[in-house]
Amino acid sequence: MLSPYPGYDLFGDGGQAAEEGTQARAGYPLPEGTQKAKPEELEAALRTVHDPEIPVNIYDLGLIYECTMQDNGDVDVTMTLTAPACPVAGEMPGQVAQALAGVEGVGEVVVTLTWTPPWTPDQMSDDAKMALDFF
Repeated sequence: MLSPYPGYDLFGDGGQAAEEGTQARAGYPLPEGTQKAKPEELEAALRTVHDPEIPVNIYDLGLIYECTMQDNGDVDVTMTLTAPACPVAGEMPGQVAQALAGVEGVGEVVVTLTWTPPWTPDQMSDDAKMALDFF
């Protein structure tokens, strides 16, 4: 089955790898007057997403370059992966969008994949480095 998102393997059936600028979307506009989620709630949601091959969440790996909440509760994320040939490249943006859209007070979520700048281990938190024996 073909994915409605170019480069996004929505159905896990072996679709193509994600390219620069690939986007995943989730969520719905918030009703007017809805209280927006707090930044720490967004961070907590991002920490629930893991690369299945690495026992550390994507936030601590340093894969989230930017996470911005708009005045209306919509969230824009720019993220990368450890490598363009990452086996979950086509799935990860969708997982991030779904995790954030599940937070109360979050509207529509757009996750954009970038390869610039390339990810390096220097971007990991100290907790991630310790978990992966990078010290």
